[in-house]
Amino acid sequence: MAQRYNPPKQSTAGQFIDVIVVLGLVFVALFLPLWLEIAVPSRVEKLPDGVSYTMQAGADGTESKVWTGLTWESLGQNPVMQQQWEKLGYTAESAADIITMPFEYDIDYLGILITVIVIGGYYVYILRVSEREYLEVIREKFE
Repeated sequence: MAQRYNPPKQSTAGQFIDVIVVLGLVFVALFLPLWLEIAVPSRVEKLPDGVSYTMQAGADGTESKVWTGLTWESLGQNPVMQQQWEKLGYTAESAADIITMPFEYDIDYLGILITVIVIGGYYVYILRVSEREYLEVIREKFE
């Protein structure tokens, strides 16, 4: 006959520490890619055909862009979009800085594959451990 299993009792302080550790690990896991600048999208300037600019120094020492060939249509904006930009206080020149600098998101397929393998391996591990514990409980109850 197998010995009766008595699960260990965890104190309230131990449970509190477990919760704090898990929350800390979740926080680190979510913010570590940002802190290491791994998950930061890049911005690449993409000027439409026929649109260019030159940098011009101002009297106060700041530089500004002087656009040539810039229209709302050349930026790919229809009249409704133009109206919304203008409601927000933008001109074609000020909106061009935003429109011509889209975010580039690259997908790291190797990283996704490694993540799937790690999560899948952990899932298989948990299934095996749970199966052993489940069989132990069944043996205890019915033998």
